[in-house]
Amino acid sequence: MTESSAAGIEDQRETPQKLMIALDVDGTLVDHDGHMSAPVREAAQAVVAAGHEVMIATGRSLNATLPVIEQIGIDRGYAVCCNGGVTLRLHPELTDGYEIIHKATFDPGPALRALRKRLPSAKYALEVEDGNFLSTERFQDASFGVEAIGTDFQTMLEATAVRVVVFSAENTPEEFNEAIQHIGLAGVTYSVGWTAWLDIAAAGVTKASALEKLRSSLGVDASCTVAIGDGRNDIEMLTWAGRGVAMGQAPEEVAAAADEVTKSVYDDGAAHVLRSLL
Repeated sequence: MTESSAAGIEDQRETPQKLMIALDVDGTLVDHDGHMSAPVREAAQAVVAAGHEVMIATGRSLNATLPVIEQIGIDRGYAVCCNGGVTLRLHPELTDGYEIIHKATFDPGPALRALRKRLPSAKYALEVEDGNFLSTERFQDASFGVEAIGTDFQTMLEATAVRVVVFSAENTPEEFNEAIQHIGLAGVTYSVGWTAWLDIAAAGVTKASALEKLRSSLGVDASCTVAIGDGRNDIEMLTWAGRGVAMGQAPEEVAAAADEVTKSVYDDGAAHVLRSLL
């Protein structure tokens, strides 16, 4: 190796490339009680301070995502909500500190009719374009970020949706999965959660599809992308990333989609990965 070649390698080491880092929230940054540990928060703040493009990429809706962004201290950049259905640009000069730059909507009617026929006792919630939620049977969840408005099923069928959530307390997760597979939902993208929980978005819309648009517009090389997640709605994102990391408690199929597996959320797995980027 020549002296000039060695010097070139040394220069590259001294000037690390800017990374695009996509972080899931529930089960990754926060535990299932919604708590973010100090080591995770401090590690996330450190990669933000280091100048990397750090983005929240979550199934949560906008109003439930903003507190996490604030807790980490991201005031510039981008965030992906609603499993890719909504993309935000963050900047302190914007009203409220953010603006919506992309929103993917769809007609929920066909999916809702098919689901209601197969899962008549399930609870349904639907996020409309203005960020509000419509729901049946007083269905409420922290991921909505707002109090859902009770309505009848027919009104939900006629709405334009950003996100649809289905939950069944009457079925085991296995029964719920079997019902979803039997229905064969068409014209939408969906992912099944840890319990009898289903998230539905517009066809082709995932965290990965939204992140890829941002990566392309920012000019970040695909090899400089990192993603951390734990759920089935993270599979596409983990496959998309140059370095996809599954949390230690992730289901088998999620871990299989990742390049590596870190510790669980209760052992601050995300902090271990984030510190490795510094």
